[in-house]
Amino acid sequence: MKPLAEAGNAAAQEALGFLYAVGHAVPQDDAEAAKWYRKAAEQGYAPAEYNLGVMLYLGRGVSQDYAEAANWFRSAASQGDADAQFYFGAMNDLGRGVSQNNAEAAKWYWLAAQQGVVEAQLNLGILYDRGHGVPRDYTEAARWYRKAAERGNALAQFNLGILYDQGHGVHQDYAEAAKWFRKAANQGISIAQFYLGIIYDQGHGVPRNYAEAERWYRKAAEQGNAGAQFNLGFIYDQGHGVQKDYAEAAKWFRQAAEQGVVLAQYGLGVLYGNGQGVQQDYSEAVNWFRKAAEQGNAAAQNSLGTMYEKGQGVTQDYVQAHMWFNLATALGDQYASENRDRLAALMTPADISKAQQLARDWLAKHQQ
Repeated sequence: MKPLAEAGNAAAQEALGFLYAVGHAVPQDDAEAAKWYRKAAEQGYAPAEYNLGVMLYLGRGVSQDYAEAANWFRSAASQGDADAQFYFGAMNDLGRGVSQNNAEAAKWYWLAAQQGVVEAQLNLGILYDRGHGVPRDYTEAARWYRKAAERGNALAQFNLGILYDQGHGVHQDYAEAAKWFRKAANQGISIAQFYLGIIYDQGHGVPRNYAEAERWYRKAAEQGNAGAQFNLGFIYDQGHGVQKDYAEAAKWFRQAAEQGVVLAQYGLGVLYGNGQGVQQDYSEAVNWFRKAAEQGNAAAQNSLGTMYEKGQGVTQDYVQAHMWFNLATALGDQYASENRDRLAALMTPADISKAQQLARDWLAKHQQ
């Protein structure tokens, strides 16, 4: 093969480059692979143009260069190379080596998708789903997701499940949604595991089964999915399908709370306030109530107001208490309304006015 390559045969040059790339029959050598790919690519040989593009894209054997990679992908794609069409579409999609252009991405994804490139089918579905570079068309999105999903692409399976769950581009069908979520979940896609947990939790398309919900929430939670962490904590907090376990609830609420999930922050505050599953700690309760309250959670605002009213975990402060009760009342919390009015009877008009101003200031700051 090497004599043929040295004599200028493009196919032999590309084949020799591949041997160096994988280390078959010759020592593995990315630089040598790139050299032979380039010789063949410069003769217009599409497979070599594609492979050289990959080396440049990844920085294997050459300095990483998205712009040059895009040029080689474009050349190979124009000759009908399906993988190059996908890669050039992706570079347009991401704006790597070329200006970001969803319409151009859709064009090349479509060509690659027609040739059966699964990743192109998925990405074309995403563009139709979002209306990026093409008019939004859920029916087209479903068509391309289905092609990729039926060939085992996990993200396409999940996305197709979402369309069935929401009735976008297909008739709403929770059972069909569950089917596709399960396929993606079994491939380890955490968000699919989370959604499958929700389906079992709510009994949509499957019989309600808290034990199955717990199982799928746990799989997703252990991968760091914040929504699943909260829902898993809630199952243990409420004892849905499992033995009530406040320590387990606190564990999962904490992980979700640290990712900013407002309901988990509130729930963790409640556990600290009540000493359930954790050592009672009013300061920690205040800490988590405050985080949720600052995100606009009315129950947390009411609870934080109560802590200020009673002086639990903070210095007693009726003005601060009234402010938080007032904010929660504005969000429709009836308990907060009653607490505010009861507390106002114990306050001076000046302090009430001060609390109202603090509430207005808070709203102005958080509505910007």
